[in-house]
Amino acid sequence: MLYRRIAADLKRGVATGEFGERSRFPSENELAARYGASRGTIRRAFAMLREEGVLASRQGARRVVVGSQVQDFTELRSFSAWARSTGSTPDARLVGFERRPALADEAAALDVAKGDPVWLMTRVRLLDGRAVMVERTAFPDGIGSLLTDDDARAGSVTTILESRGITFDRAEHALSAMAATAADARLLGVRPGRPLLRTVRRTTDPSGAAVEYSDDRYLGDVVSFSVVNSVSANPLSRRTH
Repeated sequence: MLYRRIAADLKRGVATGEFGERSRFPSENELAARYGASRGTIRRAFAMLREEGVLASRQGARRVVVGSQVQDFTELRSFSAWARSTGSTPDARLVGFERRPALADEAAALDVAKGDPVWLMTRVRLLDGRAVMVERTAFPDGIGSLLTDDDARAGSVTTILESRGITFDRAEHALSAMAATAADARLLGVRPGRPLLRTVRRTTDPSGAAVEYSDDRYLGDVVSFSVVNSVSANPLSRRTH
């Protein structure tokens, strides 16, 4: 299929040095003109590369070549792409995916009224078969309705949504420590009260509209986070121990 050929061409460009680490890929419009393809086809090619950990999306719609095995959170790489870049095998176990009224925090984060319909996806994320994170993500009604249970089991919802025209542009993260709730402990196979690393993330598209609101809880002995400060940036990175 055409999108696979485009993805292969771009991947070959990375391997030969045509696209260096952290350089930008051509825009959707440029690639569409080059291959005589629709923007939807180009997005599917980008989604395929993102799933493989080859590219990441920065602010705006341009994609950036990834070279590091540490996830810089300014790059908006999915859990699946990050895991593959470290040599691990990611997976997802779907716990629930339902349309229900928005809670107060979800409503505030997604810019909807409390009680308006949102979609809540609860999954356990795995690395090499081990449960390492509980992921609870709320989507606005119009975005959640684009997804199915099979999509949720597929792994990277980020790449699926991007292939359907949803651009992840900017994310705000809040990090904290917490004790595992009874539900967290059951899903992760640990005792209640075990210390977890918690990240709460709100992601928006290029227009500033909310795309998702996620509460992720990690086993701290498997995954950690680091912050590296510089004059120009303060990247937050995720690592495995």
